[in-house]
Amino acid sequence: MALNQNLKNQIREAWSRIDVAIDFVLIHNGTDSKLSAFREFFSEVAQLNDHISLQEQIVENESIRLELKVAQGKVGIAFQGIPLGHELTSFVLAPLAAIGKAQMPDQTTQARVKALKGDLNIVSYVSLSCENCPIVVQAFNMMAALNEHIQHTMVDGSLYPDLMKDMGILSVPTVQLNGTTFVTGRQSMSELLEKLEATMGVEEASMLQETKHYDVVVVGGGPAGTSAAIYTARKGLKTAIVTENVGGLVRETKGIENLISTPYIEGPQLAHGLQKHLSQYPVDIYENQSVKGMAVGKQKALQLKGGLELQAKVVIAATGAKWKELNVAGEKEYLGRGVAFCPHCDGPFYKEKDIAVVGGGNSGIEAALDLAGICKKVTVLEFGAMIKADKVLVDKLSATPNISVITDAQTLEIVGDGKTVTRLVYLNRKNHQQESLELAGVFIQIGLVPNSTWIAGHVETTKYGEIVINEKTATSAAGIFAAGDVSTVPYKQIVIAMGEGAKAGLSAFEYLLKAP
Repeated sequence: MALNQNLKNQIREAWSRIDVAIDFVLIHNGTDSKLSAFREFFSEVAQLNDHISLQEQIVENESIRLELKVAQGKVGIAFQGIPLGHELTSFVLAPLAAIGKAQMPDQTTQARVKALKGDLNIVSYVSLSCENCPIVVQAFNMMAALNEHIQHTMVDGSLYPDLMKDMGILSVPTVQLNGTTFVTGRQSMSELLEKLEATMGVEEASMLQETKHYDVVVVGGGPAGTSAAIYTARKGLKTAIVTENVGGLVRETKGIENLISTPYIEGPQLAHGLQKHLSQYPVDIYENQSVKGMAVGKQKALQLKGGLELQAKVVIAATGAKWKELNVAGEKEYLGRGVAFCPHCDGPFYKEKDIAVVGGGNSGIEAALDLAGICKKVTVLEFGAMIKADKVLVDKLSATPNISVITDAQTLEIVGDGKTVTRLVYLNRKNHQQESLELAGVFIQIGLVPNSTWIAGHVETTKYGEIVINEKTATSAAGIFAAGDVSTVPYKQIVIAMGEGAKAGLSAFEYLLKAP
């Protein structure tokens, strides 16, 4: 369980900003079989900063966990598991968040967290190999540090397999709020906060009310939005970005092999590069934010969640797209209990089981290939008459013996036993007969839907929700441009989104030069 010296040095450096007393309180019942491993790990890390001390507290019938306390006060952050793997970062950041020395959200977001009503007991069930889990864990840890009425506990599901089975949890992260399942899967702080606001309500008087003025506001922080903001900032335009997170859907992409000049890069690494490049310019970034209302005229006004209003002469829509859902019976009911979207995070739950991947495009075939190394059998269901993925993927598919393909298959229903998925029903479009597959899980990979609802009433959109643009990315509304996957630009590719973002930035500059 010992950490290597390199990791110790990194943690010691990160914790060098800790200058107040922090107690790590190891709570246990005195007989837990995992106590020795917990004690060894937390004792070792506590020695990396002189301001941190490890204490123990025996509580009868309590599950073993570590809680943080600052100046004799409970912070509301706990770890029910040894946070290694991807959760090591969550653990390292936790005491920094507790004393306000982590990279905290902007003031508007902080005000929204503090305005949440009621007591919130939040439990996140995670896997230490899950790349999406730390995003959720760190968001809730931040909230717990900001709001004394929030208690957040990370639970390593691998330590409690019987509990996970009894609860029917087959997807991570799965989050419970006050004892009831709240959300499943990757969620940004913005998404989590919006859902908490809708569930718990807010103290309106605590929200910030402020107006700020810009030349350009870019909505969306993915490859297109980042590129647009860099180009407008380079032209000397006062620029802001409104985004849930810098990187966008790129963060969920495992491997990228077609970004020209970069033979291979992983999504989180590319997202970090976008953020680093953006930080070189005087761009105001409103992260964990989304647009809830918009007024369009010569001056555009964007109302953000939390009360902040941004006014600008130009708006660039670069909000990308989100995973498309099947919208069939059983899909929402069994989300996280047999229905999944992320093969990297949830694949291990289906070891040696039969599963299906719905979708025969690049995403679907990539998912099937990943899952084939874990699952007993993978069946790909494609609505059309043939697989649409690139030839290099189709060749790999053909060479993988435990993957089978069913074309002309329309998914009709996902069936379960009340706890988990047991069967998928589909229509054979060749003979018009209903058929079914006995399986344990369904991974949905059927493409993307544009994130355009926030602006759809102000610009022309297609029946699919794409914002209609011309060759210079201009929309039907003067002073509004669109770039990337949210627009009608053909071929939804990262490299194209970057180029379209640059084009939108240049078009915005040209528009402002000519504007009366």
